[in-house]
Amino acid sequence: MKQNTLLIVIRGIFGIMIVSFAISVALIMSHPSYVREAGEASGYVTWLAFTGVIVLGALAILLDILIRNKNITTLSAIYFGLVLGLLLGYMFTSAVQWVFDAGQTRWILQPMRLVITAIFCYICVSTLVQTKDEFRFIIPYVEFSKQVKGGRPLVLDTSVIIDGRIADICDTKIIDTQLIVPRFVLQELQSIADSADKLKRNRGRRGLDVLKRMQSNPKVELQIHEANMAELRDVTRVDERLVVFTKALGARVVTNDFNLNKIAQLQGVEVINLNEVANSLKTVALPGEALQVKLVKAGDQVGQGVGYLDDGTMVVVEGGRSNLGQEVAIVVTSVLQTPAGRMIFGRLEGGRPGGGSSTEHPKYSGEKS
Repeated sequence: MKQNTLLIVIRGIFGIMIVSFAISVALIMSHPSYVREAGEASGYVTWLAFTGVIVLGALAILLDILIRNKNITTLSAIYFGLVLGLLLGYMFTSAVQWVFDAGQTRWILQPMRLVITAIFCYICVSTLVQTKDEFRFIIPYVEFSKQVKGGRPLVLDTSVIIDGRIADICDTKIIDTQLIVPRFVLQELQSIADSADKLKRNRGRRGLDVLKRMQSNPKVELQIHEANMAELRDVTRVDERLVVFTKALGARVVTNDFNLNKIAQLQGVEVINLNEVANSLKTVALPGEALQVKLVKAGDQVGQGVGYLDDGTMVVVEGGRSNLGQEVAIVVTSVLQTPAGRMIFGRLEGGRPGGGSSTEHPKYSGEKS
């Protein structure tokens, strides 16, 4: 809110300055000496100059309002492109000035300077905008790298966007760093959303909906990165491109893909696996601890009952099959951490530990269908 108020004040001050400048131009052009020189057209020219200044100022404010997602690297590239273009234009026109500085061709000198300078400005700005991700200021033996506010940015892959939990995490305000989605990841999402397979199409559309939700979240700084890097020119596979892109930015990749996780680690890229994050946040239960759980189905082994905690953790209860549909008190006997998540084994409170349940994990091959 404070930022919006400051922008309104800045735009108001700029508007007042533009109007003042337009009035000053009109007063200067209405001076008697100019009126005598311009003749009958002086009034028309004065009004045209006044209107032109107002229109240019209004266009500047309008463009500022319409272009919402401004990028400092793009603005820097435009600024330094203009400076470099003006410098090269001046140097070039100064070098060839002697050719047109005499005789009947002298009149073409000023238009030529304007055209050549405009061409150099266009070439420099266009080049720097297209290569802004590789743009560096290099002084001999010193390179000034980009300074990132806060932690390193997070690069999202296709699987974690489709999963959707990243948007829920952003709602908690726990992420205060920039989230980056490379253009090739967005293109992969679009191709999945256009797939002939219904399941893939639904997954792709879900991913696009998640991105739209995150873009509209004021708590999230989400950037769609063009990823125009020299390092990516010879890389075609999306996973490899993502790893190379993340490494070039000095960022971290967020994924649910096991294979991408391993590839990134082998190349020295830091990975955040949302599945591992979710498992680490699940309830911690210690042997001997008492829990309340509702048994909802039978287990694979004789007498087992299966229930779930609020966070989805599976609880296997020895001797609990006779209590299906009931909420029972159990005593934790052991905890098993698997790649799919955490499983808790226990026995009914007050019951005698049986078999290996007190010291070993009871056999459990999966849920009974």
